[in-house]
Amino acid sequence: MNFRPFWIEQINLAWKKRPVVWLSGVRRVGKTTLSKMFPDAVYLNCDLPSTAARIADHEFFYSTLKKDAIVIFDEIHRLEDPSRLLKIAADEFANLRILATGSSTLAATRKFRDSLTGRKATIYLPPVLWSECAPVFDIRDIDRRMLHGGLPESLLMPETDSSFFSEWIDSYYARDIHELFGIRNRTGFLKLFRQLLLQSGGLLDYSSLSMQSGLSQPTAHVHVEGLCIAHALFLLPPFHGGGSREIVRRPKAYAFDTGFVAFVNGWSAIRDSDRGILWEHLVLDELRSIVPQESLHYWRDKSGREIDFVVSGTGGAVITVECKMNPDRLNVESLRTFRSFYPAGENILVVPFSPSPYKRKIAEHAVTVCSTAHLHKLFKR
Repeated sequence: MNFRPFWIEQINLAWKKRPVVWLSGVRRVGKTTLSKMFPDAVYLNCDLPSTAARIADHEFFYSTLKKDAIVIFDEIHRLEDPSRLLKIAADEFANLRILATGSSTLAATRKFRDSLTGRKATIYLPPVLWSECAPVFDIRDIDRRMLHGGLPESLLMPETDSSFFSEWIDSYYARDIHELFGIRNRTGFLKLFRQLLLQSGGLLDYSSLSMQSGLSQPTAHVHVEGLCIAHALFLLPPFHGGGSREIVRRPKAYAFDTGFVAFVNGWSAIRDSDRGILWEHLVLDELRSIVPQESLHYWRDKSGREIDFVVSGTGGAVITVECKMNPDRLNVESLRTFRSFYPAGENILVVPFSPSPYKRKIAEHAVTVCSTAHLHKLFKR
């Protein structure tokens, strides 16, 4: 993945609104590689003591740069006072464009004494999107993306390597979770994390997580929150409008990467029965890159009818997004039931392979069938 035009564009668009862009994502997701794709940028690795020495006098450092320079602070949370460094740039050197990277949300990093309200834009970098894979891999080889996952190092390996995933999990605990939150029960935390990976895409059940990990339910709650802050987990809330038979409280819990889901399940190949839930993960990644997080939901009623993703809009309109490997397998009854309650809005069916979007009639409703690459245009309309 030598060039990622979508993410370059997202960062450039964010700079038009704010002088500071906070680029976050799990370790080894490609933040450093992406940040080095800006030609002539001043790149600073904040892990190095020489970087701390160079920027010790923040005001003097910025004054030595070109007025419209791009400055990249990679792993900025390693510095002693990163929020002051960014605040001075935003307030006193507004023509600069700052890109700061980290492994969690900015607010979780204890060194940030200032949330930089009004000064920063935030971008979450997910594992490599399926739409980004098409120019690199055979478009029929979706099993490769599902099994290898989307961390670039693993994705580009000729064969999957279980040691990559196990070493990443150990490093994630040591360098992110323990450092950010001071969680000392390594065994309990990792049991919880693995259980969430095993159950990824299902309803969150704290009672089961507590029993499987040996942690109390309050502790399990705290750890789940930490995993969300550090981008290893995403909780998808239910969509509901007050119907008595709708699920209204329990979120779905999605792990950050299909490769880790496959790893903890012990899959050396992707079976037909595995593809559906893993495809949901890939579509969710794409939706999160283009839709505000607060607009994303799933829908389910107590009879088990379900819509994979629901995107809330304005004026009561809601968009349904269903994920299928085969477009003929859409659950007609679920769509019909949902639209009987919420008639306004488009219906989208996302499949791995579709040269261009097309419409078909399903359950008396018009449905747009497309691939993930088309979602960006569909949601910009």
